[in-house]
Amino acid sequence: MNGSFRQSMAWLHTWVGLLLGWLLVAIFITGTSAYFREEITLWMEPETHDSTLTPNTLDMAVAVLNDKASDARSWDISLPSARHTVAELRWQPLQQRQQQGGGRNRGESVSMDADSGQVVEPRDTAGGNFLYRFHYQLHGVPREVGRWVVCLATMFMLIAIISGVITHKKIFKDFFTFRPGKGQRSWLDAHNATAVLALPFHFMITYSGLLLFMTMLMPWGIDAAYPENRRDFFSEVFSRGGEEAQRPGNPAEMVDIKPLIAQTEAHFGKPVTRIGVTNPNRDNAVISLRVDRDPAITARQRGGDPVQVYNGVNGELQETLLPSEDPVSPSWRIYNVFTSLHMARFADPLTRWLFFLFGIAGSAMAITGMLLWVNKRTQQLKRDQVPGSSLKLVKGLNMATISGLMIAIAAYFIGNRLLPVTLENRGDQEIQVFFLVWLAALIHALLRPNRSGWQEQVALGTVLWLAVPVINVLTTDSHLFTAVAWQHPALASVDLVCLAFAGAGGYTFWRLIRKPAPAKHAPRKKPAKRTAPSTTAPAGENS
Repeated sequence: MNGSFRQSMAWLHTWVGLLLGWLLVAIFITGTSAYFREEITLWMEPETHDSTLTPNTLDMAVAVLNDKASDARSWDISLPSARHTVAELRWQPLQQRQQQGGGRNRGESVSMDADSGQVVEPRDTAGGNFLYRFHYQLHGVPREVGRWVVCLATMFMLIAIISGVITHKKIFKDFFTFRPGKGQRSWLDAHNATAVLALPFHFMITYSGLLLFMTMLMPWGIDAAYPENRRDFFSEVFSRGGEEAQRPGNPAEMVDIKPLIAQTEAHFGKPVTRIGVTNPNRDNAVISLRVDRDPAITARQRGGDPVQVYNGVNGELQETLLPSEDPVSPSWRIYNVFTSLHMARFADPLTRWLFFLFGIAGSAMAITGMLLWVNKRTQQLKRDQVPGSSLKLVKGLNMATISGLMIAIAAYFIGNRLLPVTLENRGDQEIQVFFLVWLAALIHALLRPNRSGWQEQVALGTVLWLAVPVINVLTTDSHLFTAVAWQHPALASVDLVCLAFAGAGGYTFWRLIRKPAPAKHAPRKKPAKRTAPSTTAPAGENS
């Protein structure tokens, strides 16, 4: 790190970006997909695609719960939405709750077709949640270990962003310059452009990622204030209240819930999205009707969604619960702003698409930086010098991380369609397909870390991404050519994005085969010394 401050920052930028660059690319790509994890999960459960909310959905849901758990301790009904087409019915069995002594238990659940009222059993799939969880805690390692590794990579990313801005003094000017076909200069132009294009997003997503794990990275303040039990802090900060447990009462007929829904929707001006019933079919039944809270980046409110609570027998309104309006500290507000931005909790579909594009730009920034490092070291080789084992290793890891990861994700989607629906532990098998394909891509990349290897992997990735919507046409009734997919735009969007990735892969493959591999140069002969200009030399030879 000898030299000027900028040179020191350049050294720091290079090495913090390289050491964990491969992990950062995987985190960026899988994290970008998380903006549409619910849509991905919906696409991967084709058995639920025909379901649509109707005026009779609630009546059918209550009928199913009465049939399966009329004496349950509680019911919970999540109505269909644009991102989840079926009604989710959950209940807490009374005996199970008593046996577990009041500990937290999610109980039992079923999915119900909102049109017919039939119980739906979607295929076992890891869905978009696998990519989402891999993004922040990896897979196959203890959860805490995975999160610490991701936090370390995120710290490196934050250092790389800051040092990169310091290093590239003309970064904003160079943003408007791109020189294709210039080797190292082209990769640097692409790296600068993708970095500047979404620089505020890159900083926000990296810094907020660390904030999300603040209590894990810096737990000392909580431990000092709550020495007995750290969970007391979270119970106090995130407490909701208003839903204390009651003992079961005597059997009684419940009130019709539909008029209560109309009353709640008129009060809040929003549709009811979730219905909770405590002690159903008893004289002390309580009905809670929730609507979604207002999306806001500032997150001034604490607590859950707005709720109206009714007596379950006579329908009398008991109380209205709103998110807490208590003043919050500036630090808490800043924390909420960053975490809301990171997870796009406030975002509508258009904003999520914008975040998705920014995530692609972040992935491209990391990818071009890794390729720039390799290109620079390759050009520094002498004319007849063969790349060393370390440079070959970096080239192979680059290939496996960039093209290999995209191949693995495409194979993950294909596995969802082709694995037998009745396969035991089917969701885990989908994940195994992902990692086995990624491992095969890694082995291939280490064996062929050259242009031919890139051509083969990019060609395979293009075929697989194109195969995803094609296989979807052959195996389901909800694809680009059916009304069901367009009735739920999320389904059509997944197929269209796959086609876009296939198109990008095809273009990349065309560029790879179009540009010939650099030929080895023969050693140049030293020019002969001249004594005097020849009188017979052609014009211009001595200029």
